[in-house]
Amino acid sequence: MTTYNWDLIERLLHEVQNAAPSFTPRPYAEQYAAEKATEGEETENLDHLKAVAGEYEKLLLARGYIEPRPEEQGGTGSNYRLTMRGSRLLSLIDSSIPGNDHPRQVLDEQDDALDEVTFDEVASHAQIA
Repeated sequence: MTTYNWDLIERLLHEVQNAAPSFTPRPYAEQYAAEKATEGEETENLDHLKAVAGEYEKLLLARGYIEPRPEEQGGTGSNYRLTMRGSRLLSLIDSSIPGNDHPRQVLDEQDDALDEVTFDEVASHAQIA
C-alpha cells in the first residue's frame, strides 16, 4: 500500500494553482517543513522531504494531476497548471476545507490513491467529500 504526505501534496498543488512562475518543489518542501516546525509539529528529515517533493512533482505530472502551462497562458516550460483531476484532488485534501480528514482517510485506504483509475473511481463517489 502506497502512503502519501497529503499536506506536502496539498502545498505543491497550491503552488501550481497560484501559478508560480517556476515550479520548484525542493524550496516548497523547505517552506512546508518550516511551517510545520513553527506549528510545533515534527517533520521528516529535510533532505528526504525535498527528495519526496521532487518525486511527487514527477508523479503528479505523469499521472495527469498537473500539466505544463501553455505558453499563451504564461507558460515558461518550468511551470504547471492543475488539470481537472488535480483540481479534484486539491478540493478533497485541502486543509482549509472543514472535514478534509474523511477524504484523506478514504484515499489512504486505497492501494495507491494517486493511481489514475483508482483516484477517478474514488473521487466520483459523492460521499467522499
